[in-house]
Amino acid sequence: MPIAFRLHTAETAPEAARPILDAGKKAFGAVPNLYAILAESPAALKGYTTLWSIFDESSFTPVERQVVYLTSNYENECHYCMAGHSVLAKMVGLSDQAIAAIRDGGVIDDSRLQALHRFTGQVVANRGFVSDAETEAFLAAGFDRQQVLEVILGAAVKLISNYTNHIAETPLDGFMADTVWEHPSRRRAAA
Repeated sequence: MPIAFRLHTAETAPEAARPILDAGKKAFGAVPNLYAILAESPAALKGYTTLWSIFDESSFTPVERQVVYLTSNYENECHYCMAGHSVLAKMVGLSDQAIAAIRDGGVIDDSRLQALHRFTGQVVANRGFVSDAETEAFLAAGFDRQQVLEVILGAAVKLISNYTNHIAETPLDGFMADTVWEHPSRRRAAA
C-alpha cells in the first residue's frame, strides 16, 4: 500500500506554504493537487513554484516551454503532469498534432519544435549525457547555447513535480478529465 500524502488546504498546510497555496488558487481558480501535496514541505513547494516562474523568464516562447514540459513528462512517465500540461499546452497554442505526437512518443510536424522535443527527450532520458551530435542538431535547428541550458532548467522543474507525483500518486485535478494519459509502453504491456 502506498504511503498516503495529504492534500493540504490553506487551513491544514504549514504556515510557510499558505501564501503559495493562495497564489496557486488565484492563478488556477483552485489549488492544484500537486501544490496541495507539495505543501507538506514548504521548501519543496517554494522551490517548485520559484523554478516554474524562472523558466517562464527563459528565452523560450510559451509554446516551446510546453514542449519542454510535455517531453519531460513523457520521459519521466508522469500521468499527472502529462494530463495537466496537455491542457496548458492547448491554451498557449501548441497544435493538437504536436500534443498528440508528444503524448504518443511520435514526431512533431513542425521541424523546430521537433528538434526541441528530441533534444529535451535526450537530456531527460540520458540524465544530461547528450552526444555532441544531438547538441549540434539542436543548435542547427535555430536554438542557441543559452537554450541548451534552459532545457535543463525546464527539465529540473518537471523533475520536482514528476517525482513528487510518482511517490505521492497525486490524484488528477478536475480540469484534467479529458486528458488522462498513460505512457505508451504501459498501454502496450496492458494489451
